[in-house]
Amino acid sequence: MTGIAILQLQAAHSEVQDTLPRILQALEDAGKAGAALLVAPELATTGYGAGNVFAERAETVDGPSMRTLNAAVQRTGVALVIGFAERADEVLYNSAAVLRPGEPPLVYRKAQLYGAYEKACFAVPKVETVTTMVGGLRIGVLVCFDVEFPEHVRRLAEAGCDVVAAPTALPDSPPSRYIAMNVVPVRAFENQVFVAYADWAGSDARFGYAGLSCLAAPDGSTLIRGPANGDFFGVADVDPPAFEEWRRANPYLAELRRP
Repeated sequence: MTGIAILQLQAAHSEVQDTLPRILQALEDAGKAGAALLVAPELATTGYGAGNVFAERAETVDGPSMRTLNAAVQRTGVALVIGFAERADEVLYNSAAVLRPGEPPLVYRKAQLYGAYEKACFAVPKVETVTTMVGGLRIGVLVCFDVEFPEHVRRLAEAGCDVVAAPTALPDSPPSRYIAMNVVPVRAFENQVFVAYADWAGSDARFGYAGLSCLAAPDGSTLIRGPANGDFFGVADVDPPAFEEWRRANPYLAELRRP
């Protein structure tokens, strides 16, 4: 079994969020709990609503915040998937860093930018598949809105992923709460994977967030469920063989016919 930790961050009512101490503490807590992986929210190092200052705060994957976090990853032995505003190719991307003990960082760039706000702030990237091994499991990475497209989760399942790690910033609305409570578990069920979905909660200067972070399992159950409000840290053990009966009963990947 492999421990996976989820960090939900409560936003402060300001443009830029001071989150680094909470993320570092969560890495320490995950290490003490025996977790191999921690998933943190979308744009966790700046805050999702930091639009006017993304250009100032964006960094490369070896920038100041990433170096601090990577040092903690090496110290604790806990891998980290975390959303950040990435500066690369003279533009900004809504990205997730994959920081791994003893390995160089990886970067996944959000394929499906959500709404006018994100499209004004970030460049549209090439769609790429980013996976890595953590604790004996293959981890694939998506960001928020990507998960709502079945094709992206299926792409990672077909790449052999056991877990989809998804930093997110889900708005606080009835449709969004439906996504957190229903769509995310269905993505896990229909692809026979685990989905680690780490959200913001509360409100910043621009947006309100749904919270309800979760770790969904291949049987559609939730092994971790965060509250609608407040900081939250949860850990659960992931054991793919325990869900083999569900895979045999629902062999969607093996049985899919294409035109």
